[in-house]
Amino acid sequence: MTEVAIVSFAQTDHQRARPEVNEVEMVQPVIHQALEDVGATISDIDFTCSGSSDYLAGQAFSFVMTLDAVGAWPPIAESHVEMDGAWALYEAWLKIQAGHADTALVYGYSKASPGDLPRVLSRGLDPYYQGPLWPDSVAVAGLQARQMLDSAMITEAEMTEIAFRNRESAENNPHAQLRGSAPVEELLAQDYLCNPLRKHDCAPITDGGCAIVLAAGDKARDWVDRPAWLRGIDHRIDSHNFGGRDLTVAPSIAIAAESAGVSPGLDVAEVHAPFSHQEKIVTTGLGLSDSVEVNPSGGALAANPMMAAGLVRLGEVAKRIMSEEIDRGVAHATGGQLLQQNLVAVLEGE
Repeated sequence: MTEVAIVSFAQTDHQRARPEVNEVEMVQPVIHQALEDVGATISDIDFTCSGSSDYLAGQAFSFVMTLDAVGAWPPIAESHVEMDGAWALYEAWLKIQAGHADTALVYGYSKASPGDLPRVLSRGLDPYYQGPLWPDSVAVAGLQARQMLDSAMITEAEMTEIAFRNRESAENNPHAQLRGSAPVEELLAQDYLCNPLRKHDCAPITDGGCAIVLAAGDKARDWVDRPAWLRGIDHRIDSHNFGGRDLTVAPSIAIAAESAGVSPGLDVAEVHAPFSHQEKIVTTGLGLSDSVEVNPSGGALAANPMMAAGLVRLGEVAKRIMSEEIDRGVAHATGGQLLQQNLVAVLEGE
């Protein structure tokens, strides 16, 4: 296996809406910052891969237009995934493993503010039985939360405490959209947004993006003093049919975690949980001990740029390794409805 590391990470200041810029203008600064942080230009990059969604952009092949943020010259080897940028990173990792590249630029982005995001996300449902009912993503997540509550796997107080902890942690994250929280008692007294979910249980709608630079072996060591090595990475998928799986668990997380090499000795876990109750499903699937700090950045409940929030999780762990704040961490990304698709990566410093 070729050693591959994250050597640079940059992200936008995530906001509810950025009407003053288009997607190119929004993501271009972070792409160039990620390159500049390691003293590189696009000429030094062997492969470029992005993650975004044409549904959010409202036009086909919108990612081609966003390539303007990379630059028109020199010509590049490029690919795209209609997924979170974490899956673009996985493709770039495979490209390096195959010997077709030594360096890669990965980025993910979206402007989710112009449309009705919860309804747009419903288009990922089964097109015959679920899609025609038009349940939005919050309503579907409410079904999952209710099943967890009825199974005594979580309480509303625990859900609120998770939301409180994430948004309090985001106080130390200058890029977070939501920072700080009202006390747990006040949050529990609020009305339901979609029973049993309250507003604080749900990730905000966010405009934003991020970029990561990958490098192999000695190239990574040349570019940064302490690379964040990808010691293991894997992604798996659960059934698309809600009736075909227990919504209170996500077996694909446990399978991906085992394959990626999740084991004791982790310092930090950045998990992609767009709803408070889902954090418990993810941390259980990862088999995390109580000593592991979860989402010191605030996670998706503090900022949830669609098609980038999972890639941000990898970047947040890598940033802490490169700064020598931690030695080892795990990052998780999800896609689809109700933790259907899951990616797990273990990162480590030398």
